[in-house]
Amino acid sequence: MRVPLSWLREYVDLPATETGRDVQARLVPAGLEVETVEQLGAGLKGPLVVGKVLTIEELTEFKKPIRFCTLDVGDANGTGEPQEVICGARNFAVGDKVVVVLPGAVLAGGFEISARKTYGRTSHGMICSSGELGMGDDGSGGIIVLPPEYEVGTDAIELLQLVDEVLDIAVTPDRGYCLSMRGIAREAAIAYGLPLRDPALLDVPAPNSYGHRVEIADPVGCDHFTARTVTGLDPEARSPIWLKRRLQKAGMRPISLAVDITNYVMLEIGQPLHAYDRHRVEGAIGVRRAEQGEELTTLDGVKRVLDAADLVITDDRGPIGIAGVMGGADTEIADGEIVASPLSSSAAGRPASGTTEVVIEAAHFDPISIARTARRHKLPSEASRRFERGVDPHAASAAAQRTVDLLVLLAGGSAEAGVTEVVAPTGPHTIRMSADHPDKVAGLAYGRETVVRRLQEIGCDAQGQDELIVTVPSWRPDLREINDLAEEVIRLEGYENLPSTLPRPPAGRGLTERQRLHRRVGRALAGAGYVEVLNYSFMGEAQLDQLGLPADDDRRRTVTLVNPLADTEPAMRTTLLPGLLGALRRNDGRGSHDLALYETGLVFRPTGEEKVPARLPVDRRPSPEELATLDAALPRQPRRAAVVLAGAREQAGWWGKGRPADWADAVEAARTVAAEAGVELSVEADQHAPWHPGRCAALYATVDGERTLVGHAGELHPRVIKAYGLPERTCAMELELDLVERAGTGALRAPRISTFPVATQDVALVVAEDVPAADVERALGEGAGELLESVRLFDVFTGEQLGEGRKSLAYALRFRAGDRTLTVDEATAARDAAVALAAERTGAVLRGA
Repeated sequence: MRVPLSWLREYVDLPATETGRDVQARLVPAGLEVETVEQLGAGLKGPLVVGKVLTIEELTEFKKPIRFCTLDVGDANGTGEPQEVICGARNFAVGDKVVVVLPGAVLAGGFEISARKTYGRTSHGMICSSGELGMGDDGSGGIIVLPPEYEVGTDAIELLQLVDEVLDIAVTPDRGYCLSMRGIAREAAIAYGLPLRDPALLDVPAPNSYGHRVEIADPVGCDHFTARTVTGLDPEARSPIWLKRRLQKAGMRPISLAVDITNYVMLEIGQPLHAYDRHRVEGAIGVRRAEQGEELTTLDGVKRVLDAADLVITDDRGPIGIAGVMGGADTEIADGEIVASPLSSSAAGRPASGTTEVVIEAAHFDPISIARTARRHKLPSEASRRFERGVDPHAASAAAQRTVDLLVLLAGGSAEAGVTEVVAPTGPHTIRMSADHPDKVAGLAYGRETVVRRLQEIGCDAQGQDELIVTVPSWRPDLREINDLAEEVIRLEGYENLPSTLPRPPAGRGLTERQRLHRRVGRALAGAGYVEVLNYSFMGEAQLDQLGLPADDDRRRTVTLVNPLADTEPAMRTTLLPGLLGALRRNDGRGSHDLALYETGLVFRPTGEEKVPARLPVDRRPSPEELATLDAALPRQPRRAAVVLAGAREQAGWWGKGRPADWADAVEAARTVAAEAGVELSVEADQHAPWHPGRCAALYATVDGERTLVGHAGELHPRVIKAYGLPERTCAMELELDLVERAGTGALRAPRISTFPVATQDVALVVAEDVPAADVERALGEGAGELLESVRLFDVFTGEQLGEGRKSLAYALRFRAGDRTLTVDEATAARDAAVALAAERTGAVLRGA
């Protein structure tokens, strides 16, 4: 909402010294977001005067039309002689009054005017267009042609109101009353503690039975409709300068007198209006819902197919306008030059015969209906913007009267005595509130007198002592309950006066053990060199195809959204890998080739047994049973952790060659995650999409006494890498954190540091190539007994000397006792027991034996 300061002063007697910045400083604390204060005419300096065109000489020797003009500017040029000016505009003639800027003047932007030779003549000044004076578009397409009544030599700076300040206010949806000068003036009056001259306080004649007939078929969609008729309009009458300038400063283009007046009243009072050419309206004006498929050509020239939910204005022929949005072309107002709509966001004009009789509509429509219609037809307008935020229904009669008065004054019309008002009976909205409720909300002691005074300032009527009965004014539909009233008191008293108080958390609370585990996992992965990424929880079928998942894979059973953000990702994710792989691909494409990324988050795994829940009520709190039904309809949502790797895991340098990331790093990331829960994973070879069948590890943990699969790790399948456009040998890991947590043994304990030395024994075992190293390692661990501290595979060897289909696995065994130094015999015996069990289970043979 653009608010010219000069216009605002009509309703509030602001101090003469107050600038736009001063007003901004008062309105911002009251909750109005003043985005900018525009200085109109800043740096403008005269002489800028009214001139009369005396002669026009057409200079035809140039490529474009040029005119050499002489103008009478009175004594403004100091000589009284005609002023010679070169001009290229064609929209004026001899005898017209125009705006002339003389040498020595300075226009906006520091553009200095001086006499200069051009097109073989000397131009002593310039004839001005509205754009050159910073007035905005006036629709003339050329220079400004003034009405003939203005005297030659009149100061045009004052005449055209070129110097002003305009506050540009971003009005929030809940404060639609501020989309008018009336609403902004009310806030300014409160901020300054000054009285308000309400432009809606007009003497309005009582409704009678001989006004234009109106029939309301949908009183819910339209609860108030006022119709007034004005006859005898002069079709040649034009909007006066003051009216045009106020519209321009408010950001609207002047169109024609009747349209300008309806726009002016809308800006002034906040009530959108529509004026119909009386001769084009057949029969009664009606309001109803459209019939499905009904058509209407709106004022922008577009034929629109109406929806059954659209509210329309009709006459005996059918729809003549979309209520509260845009009028129809069949009943538009016309003057001798153009026709246009006061409800349209941009006017469209065409030649037409002039309108001499108009029917003025001032109605109140259902905000939700108007908002939906405007969005359905992609047809926003100044009217719909106000209706959907809430318009004062009681202002319709005053707005219609104000429009009638201006048409009579400026267009020479006569107001017919007939006044039509169709009003659905409604009572005022009242709210019961304890007088100290704002005190409790704000944490301050305002007191009853302050609360009542502030409520009265915004137009409420507050009665009572300890409990107030507050009657809400009709222009504040946003005030629905007691906290809305408390907010009004608090904002007017000043948000800056609220004390800053830190909340005190109750003792004995903090993060749950589950939350602590998730944080530890994140820190551990970050410490291992992984970077956390956060992806959307959505995916599409194409991503599952790229992962190569079989048709019967549980991960293809998804929860599909009714209103997805993107049609390509309509489902909730069942795995973290698509998002991580997409992030890895994007970063690799931007030049980061050595990548290690991780994410923890929920996946959504429906079982197929979920039931469709009943729709919950909105007029009360749902019962525990209803909430339980809703919870039962939700899919299983386990939390998972996943990593992806590509490029170098260890960088090359003076310390060595470095090495690329491989499947073992993905397995180690899983062990890092499990270690934070005190869980030791067992690893087995597996085949599971999207991993490479020969480089895929299944991760197991003991959960509730049972050996349970908790995830997979390894190198991705080449087809998956190609489908996603990933670097070669990309690796990934994904495991279920909830299962790892259940596998944990409680609070982690710090490892005990023994004071006794360690005994190390190395063994090299020869096994068949298809024997997993993890099976050999597990057998060694069980066979070595309690003296074994750790077992680590440090070498894998294959060669002709071992025989075809054989491999050698070298392990380092560390033995230690907590109460003594082990002897060589004890360590050797433990090693032999480990080798024996490995031989029994896997067929391992000591190398060289």
